[in-house]
Amino acid sequence: MRWIFFIFAGWMEIVGVVAVKKFAETNSKIYLLGIIVQFALSFWLLSLAMRGISMGVAYAVWTGIGAAGGVLVGIVLFKESKNASKLFFVSLILVSSIGLKLIS
Repeated sequence: MRWIFFIFAGWMEIVGVVAVKKFAETNSKIYLLGIIVQFALSFWLLSLAMRGISMGVAYAVWTGIGAAGGVLVGIVLFKESKNASKLFFVSLILVSSIGLKLIS
């Protein structure tokens, strides 16, 4: 169950980053509310997941999910550049996160 909380925490982190991008573009208060709700949910779910996952691994993987997810969502939804270097380094984040999970 802790990994389900963890996956949803990462997902909320990505949705929160999208809300930040939309708020930056529109300055709409609804996106500001979305930022607060999504990051609050993300932290709450992370805290539930950390009851069974070590702090260092949980934070590193959660941060990796948010960073990699943010880059990938930027490429897909916001048509940001997708050069080979960017994709290579995102893959390093993902591989490192998976590696941390496997050794913990």
